[in-house]
Amino acid sequence: MVKTILEIMYIAAGLVSITTGVYAFLDKTHKKRYGTSLFWTIFGTIFIFGPMLNPALVGGLLLVMGTLTVTRNVTFGSQTNSDEKYREEQSEKIGNKIFIPALSIGIVAFSVAQFTPLGGLVGLGLGAFVALILTMYYTKESPKYIPYDSSRLLQQMGAAVILPQLLGSLGALFTKAGVGAVIATMMAGVVPEGSKIAGIVIYCIGMAVFTMIMGNAFAAFAVITAGIGLPFLVNIGANPAVVGALGLTSGYCGTLLTPMAANFNVVPVAILEMKNKNGVIATQLPIAITLLIVQMFLMYFLAF
Repeated sequence: MVKTILEIMYIAAGLVSITTGVYAFLDKTHKKRYGTSLFWTIFGTIFIFGPMLNPALVGGLLLVMGTLTVTRNVTFGSQTNSDEKYREEQSEKIGNKIFIPALSIGIVAFSVAQFTPLGGLVGLGLGAFVALILTMYYTKESPKYIPYDSSRLLQQMGAAVILPQLLGSLGALFTKAGVGAVIATMMAGVVPEGSKIAGIVIYCIGMAVFTMIMGNAFAAFAVITAGIGLPFLVNIGANPAVVGALGLTSGYCGTLLTPMAANFNVVPVAILEMKNKNGVIATQLPIAITLLIVQMFLMYFLAF
């Protein structure tokens, strides 16, 4: 049942992407409409038909998407938002209730993951569906605008939306290739044997730095925990549950500091049309450093 629901969600995501490709292709004022249309159409095709396609073919399609991105053939078209006056009127009318749909995503996802056997990923998809319904309820807009605005938002976010999938795959590849074992061998000559403080500092900072490189704490977690967390902390008596939990949150500190975490630090810049492309990261820097230090202290006092 879970697999079926997930496949339906992947198909829905693929249809949104292909719709974006169609809108881009029909936009005669779009200077890069062919490349943009091809990018989103390929992306949607992979989402819908991925399980049925040869892995080598999927890899080839990803290379095509990468080439389109590098050559700057994936850009935002001429799709416009509603006029400023109308948005101001709607803002005054709806007020803070506009945040309810966004909050519902997290609430539904947590509830489904916590109280049903469906899991968090299904919960996230259901949360997005509930948020869409609530959005239509509070805004009183016609459903006919859903495809257009979905396309506009996806084009505005740009090719960065594919980074989470690629980085997650990269993390699995690193784990399969034994990168963790290589890191463990390197650290053996640096970290004093049996030193709790050195092990904690290297592990937490390693999680943050590797997350900055990978853009994904989950991708970094398997590699750094296997290479540092297990041999230098768990093996000397640290509680593995505490090490894992605080190690992952240390990785999240790195998420706050990297453009590779595109969905957190690049997409908001694009949507808000900020002049400083690193504005989000600059604002988060002192918080991230402070939290990373806190994680180290917590691990020292709680893990042993």
